[in-house]
Amino acid sequence: MDEIYVIEERPKLVVGMRRKGHYREIAEMLPQLYKYAVSKGAIVSEHPMFIWHETSKADAQEADKSGNADIEVCIPIAERIPETKTFKCYELSGGKMAKMLHKGPYETCESTYDKLFAWIEKNRKMITGPIREAYLNDPKQVGINETLTEIYAPIN
Repeated sequence: MDEIYVIEERPKLVVGMRRKGHYREIAEMLPQLYKYAVSKGAIVSEHPMFIWHETSKADAQEADKSGNADIEVCIPIAERIPETKTFKCYELSGGKMAKMLHKGPYETCESTYDKLFAWIEKNRKMITGPIREAYLNDPKQVGINETLTEIYAPIN
């Protein structure tokens, strides 16, 4: 699971929601988002994602501690659906990404992030936008230790 791949990610149409709070709220937001998307007839085209807007690990830890983290979750969809004040459709940008797979509980992703950040620094790359996590399976179905999360960092 330690391999890092550089890929060209294509832009995606997504439906998403965004708010300030604690990162643990991702687990509440994703079911709300799915419920809304399904109720509007959305065809889900890929795995759900979390978009990480804080600019450093330290900023993320402080924002989470204070309940002021910028939390955005989204689901790639095949076609636009109606929007509300809470749920928005937009194009999630693509581009060159460093990608790494994490296996295990979400709470243990920090070591994977550390490896990814070290690789980015070693290879003299710069992170050029929000990092994203794609949730490939559901821990309720596969067990917490079999949970798979892809981490994408846009790079130059």
